[in-house]
Amino acid sequence: MPKVTVDLDKCEGAAVCAEVCPMNVYDIVEMPEYNNAKKSSPTRVEDCIMCMACVNACPTQAITVEEE
Repeated sequence: MPKVTVDLDKCEGAAVCAEVCPMNVYDIVEMPEYNNAKKSSPTRVEDCIMCMACVNACPTQAITVEEE
């Protein structure tokens, strides 16, 4: 299974990853630890096919996808 990581300090919640992901891996959720700002959360990592669409589309380069 791939390892999908979102750097929450870099993520601005633009939701581009959720829009481009063909497998619907991401949810955009409010993060209490960031004053309820919306951030990307890879909630369905098991569905990731490592296409790297999210990595390439993220405007702040907050996402990494690696093989475990």
